[in-house]
Amino acid sequence: MTVTVHRAPVSGIPPLTLYRILWLRVTVFVVEQQAAYPEIDGRDIEPDAELMWAGDGDDVLATLRLLREPANTRIGRVATAAAARGRGIAADLMRSAVAYLDAEAPGLPILLDAQQHLAEWYGRFGFVVSGDAFAEDGIPHVPMRREAPGR
Repeated sequence: MTVTVHRAPVSGIPPLTLYRILWLRVTVFVVEQQAAYPEIDGRDIEPDAELMWAGDGDDVLATLRLLREPANTRIGRVATAAAARGRGIAADLMRSAVAYLDAEAPGLPILLDAQQHLAEWYGRFGFVVSGDAFAEDGIPHVPMRREAPGR
C-alpha cells in the first residue's frame, strides 16, 4: 500500500475524490456516530479553506479540513475510514497539516474542537485543552489549542 497525502481547495479536487472525501465524513460523523447534522456546512468553500486527505490510489483513507480565521488557523473534520484505523494514517495526516499551517501561517495558533475521548491523541501533536468541555450533537467535545512554534 502506498499512502499519499494531498491538499487542495474544494475547487481543485477532482469530483470523484471530493465525493469520496465527503462520503467518508458523512459515514464517520453522521452514520457511525449517529449525529444527524449538516455535515456539509459551507465552510469547505470559504476562500482560504483547504481539504487534506490521505489516499491509496482512488481510496480516501483519512481526511481533514484547514480553515483560516482572523487570529488563528483551525483544523476540523478529521475522519478516518474504519478499515484504515490504527495504522498511523490519520497521525501522518495530522503531522502534515500542522507542519503546513506552521509554515503557511507562522505565528498563528492552531485551534480545533476535539471529541473528548480523542484529546490525548491530539495532544501528541502539541494541542492542549483550552476551555471547558461542551456537547456538540450529543457528543462531548473540548476546545484545543496549539501555539505557534517559538511562542
